[in-house]
Amino acid sequence: MADPATYRPATGTIPTDPGVYRFLDAAGQVIYVGKAKSLRQRLTSYFADPASLHPRTQRMVFTAARVEWTVVQNELESLQLEYTWIKKYDPRFNIKYRDDKTYPWLAITWSEEFPRVFVGRGAKRAGWRYFGPFGQAWAIRDTLDLLLNVFPMRSCTNGVFQRAKAVGRPCLLGYIGKCAAPCNGGIDAEAHRAIASDLSSFLAGRSGNLEAKLTAQMREAAEHEDFERAAMLRDSLAALAQASERNAIVLPDGADADVIALAEEPLEVAFQIFHVREGRVAGERGWVADRVADTDTAGLIEAFLQQLYGGQRHDGEAADASAVPSEVLVPVLPEGAAAMSEWLANLRGAKVSLRVPRRGDKKVLLDTVARNASQTLIQHKLKRSTDLTRRNQALEEIQEALGLPAAPLRIECYDISHMSGTNIVGSMIVFEDGLARKAEYRRFIIKNVQGSDDEAAMDEVLTRRFKRLIDDEAALAAAGDTAALLVDPTTGTARRFAYRPSLVVVDGGLPQVNAAKTAFDRLGLSDVALVGLAKRLEEVWLPGAEYPVILPRSSEGLYLLQRVRDEAHRFAIAFHRERRGKAMVESVLDGVAGLGEVRRATLRRAFPSLKKLRAAGVDDIAALPGIGLVTAEAIVAALAEDAPGLAVNTATGQIARAT
Repeated sequence: MADPATYRPATGTIPTDPGVYRFLDAAGQVIYVGKAKSLRQRLTSYFADPASLHPRTQRMVFTAARVEWTVVQNELESLQLEYTWIKKYDPRFNIKYRDDKTYPWLAITWSEEFPRVFVGRGAKRAGWRYFGPFGQAWAIRDTLDLLLNVFPMRSCTNGVFQRAKAVGRPCLLGYIGKCAAPCNGGIDAEAHRAIASDLSSFLAGRSGNLEAKLTAQMREAAEHEDFERAAMLRDSLAALAQASERNAIVLPDGADADVIALAEEPLEVAFQIFHVREGRVAGERGWVADRVADTDTAGLIEAFLQQLYGGQRHDGEAADASAVPSEVLVPVLPEGAAAMSEWLANLRGAKVSLRVPRRGDKKVLLDTVARNASQTLIQHKLKRSTDLTRRNQALEEIQEALGLPAAPLRIECYDISHMSGTNIVGSMIVFEDGLARKAEYRRFIIKNVQGSDDEAAMDEVLTRRFKRLIDDEAALAAAGDTAALLVDPTTGTARRFAYRPSLVVVDGGLPQVNAAKTAFDRLGLSDVALVGLAKRLEEVWLPGAEYPVILPRSSEGLYLLQRVRDEAHRFAIAFHRERRGKAMVESVLDGVAGLGEVRRATLRRAFPSLKKLRAAGVDDIAALPGIGLVTAEAIVAALAEDAPGLAVNTATGQIARAT
């Protein structure tokens, strides 16, 4: 890796104009493309103290060997050039969104003499009309089968169409009324295209005129006593109504909008989009991407909009749901929102509103899309973590990278959590065969460490955990009952805490892993592999090593170690918050007379945090078993006294800001 100081340009040589910049590696490959209002301000931020940079930004600047830039006139030009370079160079450190699955679309081959309608996937062709993408292929096929009763247009392949045309006899769909049979002259090209146009209008959400048209035709047929045709039109109206019910109106104003939301995690981000046309959801889609650079929410949205709409132009007649609509709803506006709106307007050929909905139906719909984005990310992680092939690959990669004699089938990870040295706790989580074993998680209250000494706290946690393991093994081995080594003699159940791990991971770098090694040496543990995983550059540290082990960014082994580390961190943070909240409640209530351990436990169960306890009124607290009105009033008074600026509202019995 190159030292950023070796290729840092002199600050005075960097222009202050807006522009686009490229970081290149030693081989001349572009690894990152970005834009800035002021090139000097943005580029100098990359060459600050490496410790102050985000871990992924650190990795990028250490991988690069030089930086280049191009000055532009304004933000719009920088946005366009940035997108062009990303498409051209495909930089490894720019976010790349990938579909979490392949989505089907419904297409009408509008450029053909007799347009065909069908459900498909994959690349799209010019001159065809597309609708979707849709969440489930079977659902749109069922809907299409229903719509062919109303719009009997061609749905057969070219081979079937030409064969029927050659023999002069329609296929089965022509006989059952689901095709107007243009193959044998049952309808001419102009009339068939009119049917295809009606179906396009319905799929685009414009169904009101079609219902009125069919109703008028039905009444006209009835007036002329053509009851067979009237009955057919009546059935068509019923089918149309049934198809419409499957796609309910979500925006009563009939808006055309793309509603976009995201779910973020430190390592990955998921985007979800609902394409709304004429007030109805015409399609949906999801993407998942690795977070390979230091990008905030606004930056993520900007990059996503570039990739979603880049290169798409509205031709005035295409009904493609992925074309730029008149309104784009997002949870956070990108930094250059005005330039982005102008860029989208240029793509569409008309004004585009890019905004954040604050209330009403659009805000409700955005929240729904956000929930779907969260589910997309959860399903992606679940699929990746439960894939047997990937789990085996991850364990094999860890074994090879660390030089272990066998794959680490049982991995334990430890983390320490505290706030300024108070309420120090530790966590132990367990993964077996690459899967979490939550029943075997353990939590530790640190007893013998004062202040922010993470190494000493880690030493205490590991000493307590492995001393217990060693003592149990020694006692059972002395009894000569090795078969009972992992079975609790009192309950007959597995002694999960007595299993020896194949690999121990500590959250941290070289200092943390050396502290853990000291504890292992003191206990005489030499057959348990030990590593530390540092968040800075996702480096794997071995005890006493001069340099870390660097696993590839796409490595399944690194992904498994990150999941293990992040789960230990989450478990430690959750326990720390629980302890901190309990301690805060206890400290406030120390002076309340008549509040013993039983009543305190009742309060903690009902109001686990100080915030929830303050939000409760006197009546809420008095309703708890064993509390009573007098004690409840004393509790509320103590809470108000502990919070400056707050007082008890005599009307409601709740704590409110004093006026």
